[in-house]
Amino acid sequence: MSSTGELRHTALDALHRSLGATMTDFAGWDMPLRYGSERDEHLAVRTKAGLFDLSHMGEITVTGPQAAALLDFALVGNIGGVKPGRARYTMICRADGGILDDLIVYRLGETEYMVVANASNAQVVLDALTERAAGFDAEVHDDRDAYALLAVQGPESPGILKSLTDADLDGLKYYAGLPGTVAGVPALIARTGYTGEDGFELFVKPEHAVELWQALTQAGEGVGLVPCGLSCRDTLRLEAGMPLYGHELTTSLTPFDAGLGRVVKFEKEGDFVGREALREAAARAEQNPPRVLVGLVAGGRRVPRAGYAVVAGGEVIGEVTSGAPSPTLGKPIAIAYVDPAHAAPGTSGVGVDIRGSHEPYEVVALPFYKRQK
Repeated sequence: MSSTGELRHTALDALHRSLGATMTDFAGWDMPLRYGSERDEHLAVRTKAGLFDLSHMGEITVTGPQAAALLDFALVGNIGGVKPGRARYTMICRADGGILDDLIVYRLGETEYMVVANASNAQVVLDALTERAAGFDAEVHDDRDAYALLAVQGPESPGILKSLTDADLDGLKYYAGLPGTVAGVPALIARTGYTGEDGFELFVKPEHAVELWQALTQAGEGVGLVPCGLSCRDTLRLEAGMPLYGHELTTSLTPFDAGLGRVVKFEKEGDFVGREALREAAARAEQNPPRVLVGLVAGGRRVPRAGYAVVAGGEVIGEVTSGAPSPTLGKPIAIAYVDPAHAAPGTSGVGVDIRGSHEPYEVVALPFYKRQK
């Protein structure tokens, strides 16, 4: 939300409306939910390519001689160990170990980093980093208005992008980024995404967003590229087993409760916010395993939603965190935290309480979908 309480608009707002997008309030931004059929958009990303406006994401730049030291103190990951041109998935936690947000941090140069936060948490992350910067020779800068973010995702995305840039895309690894020009527009080209497919995220100045969107649309015309909204972005990440803040990740969970303890790097030098609480959480998880994040596939047609109880033998054994119809599997699916005793793939007798009816579900390992390399 803007300070006046009005929804914020991305640089592509008028273009979305001209394409007939259904718009929705997402974390204070007016964003495209879908342009036509959510299912068609989803399947285009799985089989061809999709184009997304992600300009609502929160970019925060950290610069200065002690930028790496600040980020190592403020976040749970080993950010100082990230090489220039590479990116790292990590988290920012409270002192009690609760997750404030999950992040991607790009190392743009020797003393320059870009932290990308979820739209709903961008201000919280900015405030926490600013507060934690005290005593460090580093600056935290709010760059949310400095960038538009476009993503092209799907098996055809490398070919589409190659036709518009001379950047070395073949040499660009997953979770890496390089500066280049795309259709004449200066961009940070990152091989990252939230769909389970190969793809790229393009950070550009807002004034170049429309021009770049149109160039990508034209380049992808012959190979089935379609504009995609947030609705299919959610079903794509769900199939790929990727956590969503506010669903699988919250302040009431530590990374160890969420089964993502691997992102916490105790071996890095120096203290970091939450270290002590996270050590205790790690020890607790070892002695008394917390609920496990699993996949659930419906036996019937009823769709589970976040907050629905997972049941077995008349007892509540867990809770659904995300659920939707899966276009790829052709069945409803869900991600849920369940008791360890019922977490093994194939566990029988597990169901979801959907409005008083216990619908049968099969427990499966995440992700539901993995692309062929």
